[in-house]
Amino acid sequence: MEIVTGPGIVSKPASHYVGIRVVTPFRGMFAVRDELMDELYAWLDERGVPDVGPLFFRLHVIDMDGPMDVEVGAVVPDPLDGDDRVRAGVLPAGRYASLTYVNHARRANRALVEWVRDNGIKPDRWNESAGDHFACRYEAYLTDPRTERMKTKWRVELNILLADDSA
Repeated sequence: MEIVTGPGIVSKPASHYVGIRVVTPFRGMFAVRDELMDELYAWLDERGVPDVGPLFFRLHVIDMDGPMDVEVGAVVPDPLDGDDRVRAGVLPAGRYASLTYVNHARRANRALVEWVRDNGIKPDRWNESAGDHFACRYEAYLTDPRTERMKTKWRVELNILLADDSA
């Protein structure tokens, strides 16, 4: 794993997006992500949506031993109407723990989570019976997956929204 920037705390503005949210087992989750990315790109292309920002993979609820509540989205410059499958949303403004890496998503996620813990920083998360719920935790794909098919070369920005009272 190559860490490109961070870990650190960054401020982000609210970002409009459209996305597809599903519940899927952890095993096979990345194949589902890839299918949803293709489906979302096709949906955006059919509507001629210009200036799509980075695609992202949002983790709403994490349960590595059970179902994962995840979403693939694309940042858009202005709010868009969705439909029954593709929904409009907003990545919330706020302070985020952030790290940008290339290769080895699991190691990079572990590095960011450990950095948050080791520095006494409080993420905006809570436990539910379904798993760890996050107000906003996502991986933004800074490399366009349509032009670089090798995932090990993608530049990815991890972001975890911090609680208001976090250091």
